[in-house]
Amino acid sequence: MKTVVKAVGVSKYFANVNALDNVDFEVTEGELFGVIGPDGAGKTTLFRLINTLLVPDEGSVTVLGLDSVYEYRKIRPLLGYMPGRFSLYQDLTVEENLNFFASVFGTTIESNYELIKPIYRQLEPFKTRLAGALSGGMKQKLALSCALIHKPRILLLDEPTTGVDAVSRKEFWEMLKVLKQEGITIIVSTPYMDEAKLCERVALIQDGKILQIDSPESIVEGFKKPLLGIKAKSTYQLLQALKAYPKTNSAQPFGEYVHYTEKNRTPDQDELRDFLKKQGVYDVQVVSVKPTIEDRFMELMDPQNEEENNA
Repeated sequence: MKTVVKAVGVSKYFANVNALDNVDFEVTEGELFGVIGPDGAGKTTLFRLINTLLVPDEGSVTVLGLDSVYEYRKIRPLLGYMPGRFSLYQDLTVEENLNFFASVFGTTIESNYELIKPIYRQLEPFKTRLAGALSGGMKQKLALSCALIHKPRILLLDEPTTGVDAVSRKEFWEMLKVLKQEGITIIVSTPYMDEAKLCERVALIQDGKILQIDSPESIVEGFKKPLLGIKAKSTYQLLQALKAYPKTNSAQPFGEYVHYTEKNRTPDQDELRDFLKKQGVYDVQVVSVKPTIEDRFMELMDPQNEEENNA
């Protein structure tokens, strides 16, 4: 497969903050590639480097074979960019915003209507409404339509589902599947770990460093330790007790359960229950659970866990 985005040894600094630290990755043509990490991990900085809004302090970024620093004028018309924050003109109507962005790229709504039709047809009944008066989900659809109106080869979506309801999030990912069928390469960032499984490959990023790049399934398979879900009357008391347990490797809250691993490969559940009881933790329930990509992400954040996993 043809590589359309390539970063080699990329670092970016802001004052004393190392926003990106020696980042390497490649995205292939037609791929739906996810960049997954919490706020402040470096996702937005990475996207701004790809779309030529920032210059790397170290390393290089190439987009469609073009250098992001010296050939940025050639790159920009080939990209569609949807920033995390709604950045369209709120005092223009839906139709006026779309016409404006089409004119910037020397095209019209009619020329590429078929591409945006699955998205824009939901907006057409409100085409005379001011963009600032739209709901979060509708703003999201308008921003995506504007990013697509010139039929870009690569679509960059920086946290597009942050702040929208669960239904709008689901609809948005369904739209991305349709766009992928058009041959558009899509790079999307998100802090939501559950969205990682919707991508073909993901890069897990934290503190400006890439922790792992692989398919969601392969990343989860990297979690080797037996994983228990433990529930008790008081989750806080349970966490404190598990931290005091000498055999504890990790204990992370996941909803009403605490996901738990031991330094040993297989936990002794009877011994664990006895310890918790002595610590005054009651109504304990212990079940075996399948690891998620979030479990693997938390594990990768602790190098000691990874060393034990590979031992």
